[in-house]
Amino acid sequence: MLLTRTSHRPAAGARGEGAFVDRLRHGLARALPTVDRRAFLRRSGLGLGVGLAASQLTLVQRAKAADKAAAGAGTGKVEVKRTVCTHCSVGCAIDAVVENGVWVRQEPVFDSPINLGAHCAKGASVREHGHGEYRLRYPMKLVDGKYQRISWDQALDEIVARMKQLREESGPDSVYFVGSSKHSNEQAYLLRKFVSFWGTNNCDHQARICHSTTVAGVANTWGYGAMTNSYNDMQNAKVALYIGSNAAEAHPVSMLHMLHAKELGCKMIVVDPRFTRTAAKADEYVRIRSGTDIPFLFGLLYHIFKNGWDDKAYIQARVYGMDKVGEEVMAKWTPDKVEEACGVKEEQMLRVARMLHENRPGTIVWCMGQTQHTIGNAMVRASCILQLALGNVGVSGGGTNIFRGHDNVQGATDVGPNPDSLPGYYGLAAGSWKHFAAVWGVDYEWIKSRYAEGMMEKPGITVSRWIDGVLEKNELIDQGPNIRGMFFWGHAPNSQTRGLEMKKAMDKLDLLVVIDPYPSATAAMAAMPGDPKDLNPKRAVYLLPAATQFETSGSCTASNRSIQWREKVIEPLWESRSDHMIMYQLAQKLGFDKELVKNVKLQKVKGMDEPVPEDILREINRGVWTIGYTGQSPERLKAHMRNMQAFDVKTLKCKGKVVDKETGYDLTGDYFGLPWPCYGTPELKHPGSPNLYDTSKHVMEGGGNFRANFGVERDGVSLLAEDGSHSKGADITTGYPELDHILLKKLGWWDELTEEEKKAAEGKNWKTDLSGGMIRVFMKNHGCHPFGNAKARAVVWNFPDAIPQHREPIYGNRPDLIAKYPTHDDQKTRWRLPILYKTLQQKNVEAKLHEKFPLVMTSGRLVEYEGGGEETRSNPWLAELQQEMFVEIHPAAAAQRGIRNGDRVWVTTPTGARINVQALVTPRVAEDHVFLPFHFSGRWQGQDLLAHYPQGAAPVVRGEAVNTATTYGYDIVTMMQETKTTICNVERA
Repeated sequence: MLLTRTSHRPAAGARGEGAFVDRLRHGLARALPTVDRRAFLRRSGLGLGVGLAASQLTLVQRAKAADKAAAGAGTGKVEVKRTVCTHCSVGCAIDAVVENGVWVRQEPVFDSPINLGAHCAKGASVREHGHGEYRLRYPMKLVDGKYQRISWDQALDEIVARMKQLREESGPDSVYFVGSSKHSNEQAYLLRKFVSFWGTNNCDHQARICHSTTVAGVANTWGYGAMTNSYNDMQNAKVALYIGSNAAEAHPVSMLHMLHAKELGCKMIVVDPRFTRTAAKADEYVRIRSGTDIPFLFGLLYHIFKNGWDDKAYIQARVYGMDKVGEEVMAKWTPDKVEEACGVKEEQMLRVARMLHENRPGTIVWCMGQTQHTIGNAMVRASCILQLALGNVGVSGGGTNIFRGHDNVQGATDVGPNPDSLPGYYGLAAGSWKHFAAVWGVDYEWIKSRYAEGMMEKPGITVSRWIDGVLEKNELIDQGPNIRGMFFWGHAPNSQTRGLEMKKAMDKLDLLVVIDPYPSATAAMAAMPGDPKDLNPKRAVYLLPAATQFETSGSCTASNRSIQWREKVIEPLWESRSDHMIMYQLAQKLGFDKELVKNVKLQKVKGMDEPVPEDILREINRGVWTIGYTGQSPERLKAHMRNMQAFDVKTLKCKGKVVDKETGYDLTGDYFGLPWPCYGTPELKHPGSPNLYDTSKHVMEGGGNFRANFGVERDGVSLLAEDGSHSKGADITTGYPELDHILLKKLGWWDELTEEEKKAAEGKNWKTDLSGGMIRVFMKNHGCHPFGNAKARAVVWNFPDAIPQHREPIYGNRPDLIAKYPTHDDQKTRWRLPILYKTLQQKNVEAKLHEKFPLVMTSGRLVEYEGGGEETRSNPWLAELQQEMFVEIHPAAAAQRGIRNGDRVWVTTPTGARINVQALVTPRVAEDHVFLPFHFSGRWQGQDLLAHYPQGAAPVVRGEAVNTATTYGYDIVTMMQETKTTICNVERA
């Protein structure tokens, strides 16, 4: 079967008024007034084979009643709004059919080059957000253990009063803001700006606990910390290595492209401690011990180096330090050591290495199975080194295809609330602040005055460790106060480790604000009784109903860096408000609203002022030069969404000359979604970069090379690319540093700037020149890359382990290997907090925890749910598909414990936690491993928390959160939490 898409879709300009909508209008007029269950399922396009909840039938009747005469006559207003699924990062497009303001139907977009008219179970059910039966409907306050409805005015007034009190007593660092990877780019950007004007870097979002190790590890290897190629480009691969990725469940629609590649002869290798649904599609499945990715990857490199299969010419021209890596691999990771550490025999290691050698180009895919470890940064760098050794980076069909989690976790990372950077990964040095002060049109000294002294340039606490920001002794924290106030702004607490301590930290807070379309597990955790000694009697807890992304407009960035624009489908339901409206309203009461929206127009939504998303994106375009978020104007993105049929499925490039009928914009040469970096101003018309570091293309056609971000030499060795290694058509045919005003003058190209551009560029570099003139001259006139042309780094000297080192987890069941591969030394201060490594690991060994807890516990995704699961478990369609939290346990391990399939069991861990789940006895896991999904919450150590949710807003399915029981452990570079390798025991309940 070849992947195809229909060619008879209505023209873009006709959407909303053509034959398609005409048929919908009359079809809906016939269906809605007399709908029954079977007819509704058939006509809605949602035939999931599940029951229709009575509440949904009620809502259908309401839709009919909204304008009965118009519906009956077939004259109701029918619109088709194009949007994007709000679940994983694939970026599946959806056409939402709206009649009289009610979302009545959805269709996958067959013209989308990304999802080709396909949906997974989650995508097929997003219309349920438009009904919102289990949503948080209005602001609420926790009073005497129960949530009570209050007005928006009361909620905002009381929250701001408490914020001001905390600021007065303890300073701005006492309040922490957890943003959301569900925010649009515009909302994520505005939140980082909001937090900066509040005066703290104590902000973060989900990327910290999913791919922060990827961002740090990959960026420090070759320049940008993102997916190098695309889901689509995998169709050009000859071999694909999935390691720590269960794409069939976590990114189901991405498998369309992989399965097509397999039809064309691509070999598929899956490496995972568990035999997953993805592994079922593999040509070669490799089971490794959880946490041993480096022994496996370096074991492959052993055979590659030994047999001379490395790409020596590529390495010589484009890679620094591979010789040092090779020496270590050959000495340290011989086949016997590899088998001892990860459990894979030499025969299979050689077979996999040969497959990678004989089938080039090859790509590698990883997800949280590789990132969520105390050595996650080293694991991802080992994956990068493997690809560099094979010459697979910067080529179509190759690269590191890093699958991100949430729909806009990539964009939120790029421009959102990171504690160590401003939008676009600009650091926190004074120069970066002055750049954004100019972009925002505010005084640098005013921003500085908002911060506590000395804290403006200091990275904040990470979300993974906000618990310790509350609980740690004050004298050990590298900031003035402990954390006293928390904003959970679209973030699931059950996605974080150390649940028992999190409950304690929540109870000690002075202020807890949850802003979410669904109340999230935060609401129930905050309301349920804890240890009375921990409860702060002055604590105030508020719930604010946020609108979903279907109730506003804005852009989102898929994992492949393509940006798509969502149209607003419906008005905000109940009393919910968009996130950017809430930010603006808080800023009004805090006194910096004019600064927040100085460059942004306001529009009326339900009679209230809301910042215009298009204007926020234009501000992003004006400031985020580092990663090329400057070329994707709202107008260009909207033209792409209207003309999806114009883009090639494999390359994402516009096929021939296509002109947008609505605006006259010429899409010729563009890549779909203008994947960043899309350099220069929108007028420069850079097409986007489909495959990073690709020297076979001109830079104005999406080509590039490795970034010169780490200096020009190291210990007398050049870090720049060798002679002859450059992007196609470049006037500079050797390595060169990044562009600044001095280099442009030395090259004699300065006078190619206009006089206005010269004024803006004087004393600046390509990242701070607001005119974009330097980029225009360097790229368009001379074919050179503004970030320079350097070698990728196999050796990253600024990390604790310059060459990736295998280290055993802090909680492990192999004391013999802990002795050989111990963890890091304790750190006095990392990200403002002390952190334990070796002392805790040794304490665990001495306590013989491996005897009490002999099973390795790991976690992962299910196809039915997403993230913390609150919104998907509140969806009746999905809830019916997966109703129980469970643990997968091997038949031998189950037999030893007297456990049968379907039994209730207790899973216990060294934290003292006990979670009650159902046993799934299966050989999918190894005998000494167990697996639990991480999407559940709503039960706490055997107790149902239903009574502690706001009335009517509890999820349909509730279950134990695996992270109630997970243990302490963090990556030394990023503070990524360790969720994939800890220890437990299982016993019958």
